[in-house]
Amino acid sequence: MAILEDRHVPGRAAKLAAAASGIAGLIFAGAIFGFFYAWVCSTMWGLDQADPRVAIIAMQEMNRSVRNAVFAPAFFGTPFVLAVAAVLNHRAGFGRSAIWMALGAVIYGVGGVFLTMKVNVPMNEALGALDISLETNLSDAHDIWKAYSGKWQLWNTVRTLFSGLSLMCVGLGLLARIKM
Repeated sequence: MAILEDRHVPGRAAKLAAAASGIAGLIFAGAIFGFFYAWVCSTMWGLDQADPRVAIIAMQEMNRSVRNAVFAPAFFGTPFVLAVAAVLNHRAGFGRSAIWMALGAVIYGVGGVFLTMKVNVPMNEALGALDISLETNLSDAHDIWKAYSGKWQLWNTVRTLFSGLSLMCVGLGLLARIKM
């Protein structure tokens, strides 16, 4: 007589929680990817076309305003939401989905949050500390903006790519739940 294993069969509630957490992860990862992407394809290009004094002042104000309760959940919460989705999908028996969600959490945690805190935030703080006005010498402002904008855009593009990869992982995690 074969010994039967006592296997835990996830219930409907566990499967619904796993699905809901995956969808929440998709929303969070999509929101932060879209935020970074908008900077790549419009905001910075527009600022580069403006008077550099105006660009610096505008960037200083945007950097001050982004620290808010609407932005923070997507920026800081995404890796946690994806980690929870990974755990819930694992517990519900969706192992491949859990792996994709966990990978998305790590990719965004490193390439989004960590990179931002190590590169973009210090650049933003340095720019924010400058006393720039419309009376600032145009040549000086041009030099400041040129030194800032190119480097900032490079690293923003990198974090946008990482955020896009994270979003892709979430999508693949949701697809992994479908039996084809």
